[in-house]
Amino acid sequence: MANFVLVAGAWLGAWAWDDVVPELRAAGHGVRPLTLSGLAEKSGAPAGQQTHVRDVVREIEAHDLRDVVLVGHSYAGIPVGQAAERIGDRLRRVVFVDSNVPVHGESFVSAWPDGRAMIEASTAATGGFWAPPPEGDFAGQGLSDGQIGRIVGGATPHPGATLTEPAVLGRAIGELPATYVKCLLDGPEPGPDVVELLRGERWQLVELDTGHWPMFSRPRELARVLLDAGAARGVLRT
Repeated sequence: MANFVLVAGAWLGAWAWDDVVPELRAAGHGVRPLTLSGLAEKSGAPAGQQTHVRDVVREIEAHDLRDVVLVGHSYAGIPVGQAAERIGDRLRRVVFVDSNVPVHGESFVSAWPDGRAMIEASTAATGGFWAPPPEGDFAGQGLSDGQIGRIVGGATPHPGATLTEPAVLGRAIGELPATYVKCLLDGPEPGPDVVELLRGERWQLVELDTGHWPMFSRPRELARVLLDAGAARGVLRT
């Protein structure tokens, strides 16, 4: 049995995994969808990126979880990747779902032209939070109108400090046993940093013919990918 810890990206909470959780539990696994500080039912609380890393580590340690398959979607790949190295031999595998991956000393917006200034200007107008996107931004991602409505209706502003705070890694992220899930409607291939990581022997690529929010558009297919990843045992290299 694996223990899946599921962390959704910006603006989302544990609720985003509602259609994936039953598939994983039906296969006999433990499943803990996690809401990060400042989002969903925890909305409004200030948080930085390291707060989110601690959220993930605390969830795993508080419940003494072992054989953890740690899943990070979109933004959440950054705190999840850092948490994965901090939980040591509790980790079975980390799965990045169409996500960013942490780079030591760099933030979510480091690769964006004027990213930090843009985010800080945007969040200054909303009390330090990044406003959710409008419905039109979800077009072309394989989502029905109802699914878009669920995302927009459930989304909450995202703590802006998490986007500009740098990642802290004690070792190369390529040493983690990892699966990277690329959602093809959001681009035909991963970014160059992920492409380089996939050249290593410990990372695997899986492609899904859907958009950036597969937990809504293709929950059963995503669940099967996660189950396969959980069966591909890997040990953190020491």
